[in-house]
Amino acid sequence: MSIHETDTMKSASADTRQPGAFMEDKQNEPDTRDIRIDKVGVRGLRFPIQLKDKDHSVQNTIAVIGMFVDLPREFKGTHMSRFLETLNEHGDMIHVGNIPDMLQSMQRRLNATAAHLEMEFPFFLSKKAPVTQRASLMDYTAKFEANLVGSKSDFVLTVKTPVTTLCPCSKAISQYGAHNQRGEVTTALRFKEPIWIEDVIAWVEDSASSELYSLLKRLDEKHVTERAYENPVFVEDLVRNVALKFKDNANITWYRIEAENFESIHNHNAYAMIESGPEPI
Repeated sequence: MSIHETDTMKSASADTRQPGAFMEDKQNEPDTRDIRIDKVGVRGLRFPIQLKDKDHSVQNTIAVIGMFVDLPREFKGTHMSRFLETLNEHGDMIHVGNIPDMLQSMQRRLNATAAHLEMEFPFFLSKKAPVTQRASLMDYTAKFEANLVGSKSDFVLTVKTPVTTLCPCSKAISQYGAHNQRGEVTTALRFKEPIWIEDVIAWVEDSASSELYSLLKRLDEKHVTERAYENPVFVEDLVRNVALKFKDNANITWYRIEAENFESIHNHNAYAMIESGPEPI
């Protein structure tokens, strides 16, 4: 092989790396296994989002995002970069009102029948201590799950609310005191008209032995401790109390309520769940 031939081969090899040069598209190659994939995409993306509070102010936060589509049996893979293109084409911050546009864009860009978007983020409320009225920020966790299958859409709001519970049995059998613990209530909702995250939190906190606060002075601690003692609830009571509030709300079409108590005198947690309403799409 001559020096000239070697240089020509190097030049041809370099050309394949130039912009516009032909590159194999492995994702578009046919797949012979004849198995459809229900969801494929990206998960664990952190991205700024913006949503309105109930008092009509704007809250900026950071969401962990998942974006998925279905993949027909005949295709080998999806184009992961197109999920990021869809995300970033709406600017440097997602507005919750853009979710339907994002789902449609995912369907269009990826030639998909179904598109799915999930966003989990911290949500902050300013709360005043019950006696001293000292204000502090309290954080909760919220999640949006939006789905578009053909032209049919579905949206689920999930809120995780920490609470205090005090055991009715412990109170009944003890000469003094009763064991109490922190718990977490996870509520998932479908609804006709939008529901405020703040309202979901309030319904859950009102169903527990006591709500939690970030900042408590001694007078506040006394109040919270005594309030919990006066309102003992089992984990079963907790989910039933929340379910009654959801059942009385004609706007709610489906709900799932999970409560988990991080037991203070057992090496395990107590758990209960109630689900109601029609099946999802």
